[in-house]
Amino acid sequence: MTTGPMRNAFVTGATGLLGNNLVRELVARGYAVKALVRSRAKGEQQFNDLPSVELVVGDMADIDAFATSLQGCDTVFHTAAFFRDNYKGGSHWEELEKINVAGTRDLLHRAYRAGIRRFVHTSSIAVLDGAPGTAIDETCLRAEADADDYYRSKILADRVVLTFLETHPQMHACMVLPGWMWGPGDMGPTSSGQLVKDVINGKLPGLIPGTFSVVDARDVAWASIAAAQNGRRGERYLAAGRNLTMRQLVPVLGRIAGVKTPARQLPLPALYLLAAMQEVYARLTGKPILLSMATLRLLIREEHRTCFNHRKSEQELGLSFRVLEQTISDTVAWYRKHGWFKPNKEENTQ
Repeated sequence: MTTGPMRNAFVTGATGLLGNNLVRELVARGYAVKALVRSRAKGEQQFNDLPSVELVVGDMADIDAFATSLQGCDTVFHTAAFFRDNYKGGSHWEELEKINVAGTRDLLHRAYRAGIRRFVHTSSIAVLDGAPGTAIDETCLRAEADADDYYRSKILADRVVLTFLETHPQMHACMVLPGWMWGPGDMGPTSSGQLVKDVINGKLPGLIPGTFSVVDARDVAWASIAAAQNGRRGERYLAAGRNLTMRQLVPVLGRIAGVKTPARQLPLPALYLLAAMQEVYARLTGKPILLSMATLRLLIREEHRTCFNHRKSEQELGLSFRVLEQTISDTVAWYRKHGWFKPNKEENTQ
């Protein structure tokens, strides 16, 4: 690899689930880190124990406003993405395109201009597809026609990275593809944190369909750093974790948290009704929801398509995954410590 050693990293989406765990891992390894945050208050809250992290307030919708902060860095870890479709209901293509696609393009150009020659792009398993029940690897690319808006934005963002590499031979960029991330520090919260909260607060009315590839955000952070150091230019690396159904996942979460969990699967008509009601709730309150129409359609479409083959990442990056129980324990403990759960009788008897 032609790029020099990595010393100074710039992390986008730094207060996010992956971003904050990546910042922590980089600091632990002795790197200087600039962290892009949309809100200084949120950045200070997330990194109050890491005074060495330099907070850069800015937004992926306006790269020029923070571009001077890229100076002096040698590596960009681009973890920021807009994903509210599956989270707040409704359709958001304009924002998805502006932040995930155009934002990635602008960031690459500005990073290059600042002298940065190493770029790790957080892609997604969204860009891959395969027949139900088969093991999917990095070569199984999804057709745009089979993608919802968020998935399409991630496909196009990957394309932006590869197109940039064609015209900038000195830039070294590769892509890391996480599955459904869990872990501590999920201030958002993301959909995994929302599920944890709903299960522990007794708000999950029944099991929902779907299979998932569950991964610890700390393992994805580890894979991202390994990709920066050892990844091959223009290559994709899976960090998707292990294949699970909701029926397998929810009882493990309940056991670790010490709460009863539903055992009954909700029938499809009830799910559509629930999703419609949640969409209305999201529109009225602006609060996150667990089940939007986009999420439900995704769960049905992707069932049994979440078994990923990590051989390439294991061989080239040395990637391995921590056990599921450890991830869930640490996630639940983080939420408990930060007072996100209502105390209930059952927990008090534990």
